[in-house]
Amino acid sequence: MYQLNEIDTLPPESADKETSKVAIKALLQELDELQNLLYASRKHALLVVLQGMDASGKDGLIRDVFGNLNPQGVRVQPFKAPTEEELAHDFLWRIHRHVPERGMIQVFNRSHYEDVLVTRVHGMIDDATAGKRFAAINDFERLLQEHSQTVILKFYLHVSAEEQSKRLKERIQDPRKMWKYNANDEKEASLRTQYMRMYEEVFANCAQPSWHIVPADKNWYKEYYVARAVVEALRALDMKYPLIKQS
Repeated sequence: MYQLNEIDTLPPESADKETSKVAIKALLQELDELQNLLYASRKHALLVVLQGMDASGKDGLIRDVFGNLNPQGVRVQPFKAPTEEELAHDFLWRIHRHVPERGMIQVFNRSHYEDVLVTRVHGMIDDATAGKRFAAINDFERLLQEHSQTVILKFYLHVSAEEQSKRLKERIQDPRKMWKYNANDEKEASLRTQYMRMYEEVFANCAQPSWHIVPADKNWYKEYYVARAVVEALRALDMKYPLIKQS
């Protein structure tokens, strides 16, 4: 089982910033071609799940890794607090409406995992209900993988308490970031220990596919890590452009 307090939030010592930035450029060029192949062949879909504490860098990652791809083939869906209509259905109802069709890349900014994270930290559901939701999530992800040929990549952006605090303060001080400010952010950050424990249970109970724990204190490494993982997943599909159909 993952112990997040034992996992570094900084890049490994072997990682070099300038070398990684050069590699990112090459990876993004390859990703552009792979996305085109995915869209043209229409045999697979890719679902990218991004989770992390407030200010872990989800928005910036989406912009920098997926922002230059053909917008016809990429969709981004943020999940905030559920609406009254969504609460009137099962917890996966609002999620299933946004899963990718074949040929598409879908990025979830937060996801179905909020329903076994926030809900537990704030005592909205008990452990028995959480166990049932873990099972439902596993069935849901298995359905996508086995019946929709959807590749699922799950990333937890692991940011330190110190770096998170620094980034939250920037939302108060930097006019370009003030729009991100939420008065509730500091309160949620103070619950870090509880969130870490809930995340560890998510990683243990929903591990097919397994999670990528991404050191997220340095944006350049976070972007390199995710870009590399996405490219490697799409490479493995061994896609080919479809030929002209003979009449």
